[in-house]
Amino acid sequence: MNIFKLSWKYLTFKPLSTGLNVMLLALGLAIITVLLLIQDQFEKKMNQDAEGIDLVVGAKGSPLQLILSSVYHIDFPTGNIPMKEAIRISRSRLIKNVIPLALGDNYQGYRIVGTNSDYLGLYDVKFSEGEGWIEPFDVVLGSEVAKKTGLKTGDYFEGSHGVSEGSHDHDEHGFKVKGILEPNGNVVDRLVLTSIESVWYTHDEADSTASETAHDLLHQPVSQTGFPKTDQEREVTSLLVQYRNPMAAIQLPRMINSGTSMQAASPSFEMSRLFELLGVGVSLLQGLAFVLIGISGLGIFIALYNSLKERKYDLAILRAIGASRVQLVFLIFLEGLMLTFLGALVGILLGHTFLSVIVSQNEQGVVGTLNPWVFLKAELWIVVYALLVGIIASLIPAWSAYQTSIAKQLTKA
Repeated sequence: MNIFKLSWKYLTFKPLSTGLNVMLLALGLAIITVLLLIQDQFEKKMNQDAEGIDLVVGAKGSPLQLILSSVYHIDFPTGNIPMKEAIRISRSRLIKNVIPLALGDNYQGYRIVGTNSDYLGLYDVKFSEGEGWIEPFDVVLGSEVAKKTGLKTGDYFEGSHGVSEGSHDHDEHGFKVKGILEPNGNVVDRLVLTSIESVWYTHDEADSTASETAHDLLHQPVSQTGFPKTDQEREVTSLLVQYRNPMAAIQLPRMINSGTSMQAASPSFEMSRLFELLGVGVSLLQGLAFVLIGISGLGIFIALYNSLKERKYDLAILRAIGASRVQLVFLIFLEGLMLTFLGALVGILLGHTFLSVIVSQNEQGVVGTLNPWVFLKAELWIVVYALLVGIIASLIPAWSAYQTSIAKQLTKA
């Protein structure tokens, strides 16, 4: 007697009931799968993107918004700050290094970031082709930008005003692609990098009163490190700061927040707050998942119990032809395990598929960097959990099968 084949036949005898129980269980497990994938990759990527940045200094406003816009490039900047004030802060004995950023434009939704060569060193990037910017309007493309836009070294393109797609183009001057970076697995992959002067001159050329000054500077070498040299009143968007010593973490933020017109925000602190806030939503989704799993477990129990009542005579026949009580118990447990194992496989596949859909709809954000087809070791526990649900749901039906009386059932027949 092939118990495995017999169990499968019983399950497929009522495909609608079996399919409903499998899908209920799969939906709950799919939610848990998506949460596992997002938590694992999202936290790693956020920490990776902020590595080496101790403090972000920018215009007054929301500290979290400042971090999201300057470190992760997924929110609007809080405004600009005077470069003179930024330079004065950078000379503090508490600061080891400062990387200025100038934001405000995009190309097909990918942000154009004005900075210096220290930014490339911060993420230890390597060039797949070309080199870094030399003159104003030279740009370096992240690997994802180059892949999605099809731009190559030597190509020209026009940026658009604003940090999101859909604004008017800056058609006074085009950017030239000087280099393309190798895939780095962090925020740099999604950026168009250039000099701060490029961002300044782009907006100067939109202003006829400043266009002549900008034109005279177009072919001047740009500064590669530190702040650009200029005689005009200029602004930058934010500063990425590295501390010189541990004491800076205590003194510098308080000094900037209370003694200047700027604000200072810690990436580690703000992201901890964000994860704490997101934790509430994650808990709610986990609760919903467990409710679905509980309902599916109850459905499996009801299906097995009702099926058992209809199969009392069949079980008595099996006992009569030599099947032991233990084999009948194993038969019932096997049905529950097959049902939940199938639900686990479908649930995990659904979870990865659902995440891939989310990623495809958010290609330019942090979510777009997630890999939906990475399988985690933690997903094995999803299978184990599903099998436990099957065992628990099968306990009472299995005990009832164990107590099946051959004489009683055959006499009824």
